[in-house]
Amino acid sequence: MASPTQELVLIGLCDGELDPKRYQSSYLTNKVGGQPDRLPVISRQSPRCGRCGAPLAHVAQVYCPLDGSPYHRNLHLFACPGAECSGRSESWRVLRSQCLETEVAAAQKPSRPAPAQEAPLSATDWCEAADDWGMKEEGDDGWGGGVKKDSQVQEQASVPEAEEGPALSEMDVSSRLHDLSLGESHEDVSVFRPFFISVVEESDLCGEDDDLEHAQELLREYERREGVVVGELDGCEESYEKTRARHGDGVFSGFMKKISLCPQQILRYCRGGKPLFISEPPSNMAQVVSVCGSCGGSRTFELQLMPALVSLLQRTDSSTETELEFGTVLVYTCTKSCWTAGSGSAVEEFCFVQADPDQQLFK
Repeated sequence: MASPTQELVLIGLCDGELDPKRYQSSYLTNKVGGQPDRLPVISRQSPRCGRCGAPLAHVAQVYCPLDGSPYHRNLHLFACPGAECSGRSESWRVLRSQCLETEVAAAQKPSRPAPAQEAPLSATDWCEAADDWGMKEEGDDGWGGGVKKDSQVQEQASVPEAEEGPALSEMDVSSRLHDLSLGESHEDVSVFRPFFISVVEESDLCGEDDDLEHAQELLREYERREGVVVGELDGCEESYEKTRARHGDGVFSGFMKKISLCPQQILRYCRGGKPLFISEPPSNMAQVVSVCGSCGGSRTFELQLMPALVSLLQRTDSSTETELEFGTVLVYTCTKSCWTAGSGSAVEEFCFVQADPDQQLFK
């Protein structure tokens, strides 16, 4: 068991393709790509690239309710697939959405329900079959693992009846149709092939002889390729010689050392913990991370996407265009996870993207 002062890091791994003909994903599903599954009370949003203005593709969906909170909670990450935008922080967006179980139940009732009342229930009490991403300490989180069969709630927009009076001009009609779109984009938006994400604790990767032997082999291969001596793995201890890799980046060497036990990891989760940088971060990183745009409070690190994810991001239309390239994508969220009940709109959080010094290492 981890000591009280030790960070509990959770590792996300690809758990097979999510075939929509066999499985119906929902907001409870942790996944890569596909279409985002919204909580029933959250309106659809179409985020756009801050650099080129193009609609963003959905990259990852994470179900991550906070321990002791009654709210369901999702993070959705989007990115611009444009070649010129790849690897830029302004071309990524992350949206956080929350709702109570009573709101979910009310949205699923065919008839108009009685006024919902909050109940002091955990959002994961009824979902015991899901993988537990929850921290056992106060202030930490838990994820529901990829629940592979859940009914998906789909909202349908109703079109109001035509008003009586003079005929509408073409401009009026066009304007009203645009208003009815509810933020949905009619443009061609890239869609990546969907994959389930499963979870393991990083500490579980330590101490097994077979895992350690495999990790040693991967480490020797890396040393030969990069011309760097990292040293021997000793369980989970970081007893290695700090030398600079071919890239002249000691931080990158440390990054490779840290993920050597599980180089296929596509996501790392540790809310309130320390991110794993792939290159030297800005000296003023605390100032780079903006405050919460909703409550004005501070943000804390929550998760990061890893380089091994890049090879999974394949477009469903078999396009030969350049896919996303990045080293790691760091996500910072509101420390209080503030939420206004009944708002119906997701809250935007903060993304920081670092390029990979050598993307070919992970392909």
